[in-house]
Amino acid sequence: MASFGSKLKECRSEKGLSQTELAKQIDTYHSIIGKYERDEVKPTIDVVKKLANVLDTTVGYLLGETEERELLKDPSMLRRLNDIAKFPDKDKDCILYTLDAMINNVKLKGLNV
Repeated sequence: MASFGSKLKECRSEKGLSQTELAKQIDTYHSIIGKYERDEVKPTIDVVKKLANVLDTTVGYLLGETEERELLKDPSMLRRLNDIAKFPDKDKDCILYTLDAMINNVKLKGLNV
């Protein structure tokens, strides 16, 4: 799994930003960005949030919680998941069971095309 620093560097490069440009956007110094990218210093969660926002990714991606850069960036999907999370466990289980069945059905259709 890639480190925070390597993911940060990858995202920064894909956005076409220099360390100095990224540093200006989050109100810090380019030398700090370099230390983050070399995994010499770990940023605070507030800094990670700023970095994710500027780099159009998620905190989860930068921190290695997911390999998907765009996961949960869709506000309508995130809203739905938040709604489901608030339901009682029995209702949540039923919804997720049904959702899993629907997802598997779509995947199987894709294999048969």
